[in-house]
Amino acid sequence: MTYTKLPVLDDTGYVVLRRLEPPIPQDEYLSLEYMDWKSGGDTNFAPIASALGDLECAGFWDHGKPDKGGIWTVNAKVCPHIVEWVEAVGANYGRVRTIKLEPQDYETSLRRMHQDDNNRLNPPGEGWVVRAWLELTDNPDSSMVLREDKDDPATESRIPLPLGSQFVVDTERLHHVVCHPGSASRYALIASFESGPALDRWIRSQLP
Repeated sequence: MTYTKLPVLDDTGYVVLRRLEPPIPQDEYLSLEYMDWKSGGDTNFAPIASALGDLECAGFWDHGKPDKGGIWTVNAKVCPHIVEWVEAVGANYGRVRTIKLEPQDYETSLRRMHQDDNNRLNPPGEGWVVRAWLELTDNPDSSMVLREDKDDPATESRIPLPLGSQFVVDTERLHHVVCHPGSASRYALIASFESGPALDRWIRSQLP
């Protein structure tokens, strides 16, 4: 099936952007209502936009929707800077949520490496759904681990995760997981966006 994709992601499947300054205020992501939902490690998620605007982490396809057309949840009321960041992208967004990840070393993280199913129910001819990250805590020794081939270390790339890091990944193409060897929880924002002119403009405006 044919979808609109972004040339900036053709080569590696990801693009690293400049760091966000100033960072998102800590009280915004710590004040959210989190849910026990496991993905890529010992995780909890706070839904900020969901398929129907409910506090849930289920896939949009459970409601007959592709991962776009997200509706703000009650969590959005307590994180105005996060909402502003999402809306500033200008692209159609789907799930928006913060993740709280507990520490895990490299070998443990590799066992949790996965691909996403972003484009289930996405009609052919529309924009391919990818994901953007914004790091909310400062974890420069942690990294997003990406592989074209899950079992081949030669295909691996790593993105360091200091405070304010921004990057976009085609997570249906790339296997991915976060290696977080620290002693404290790591927080980040993850948002699904539809590929198209708006997302392309935003990415190019955020390049280093």
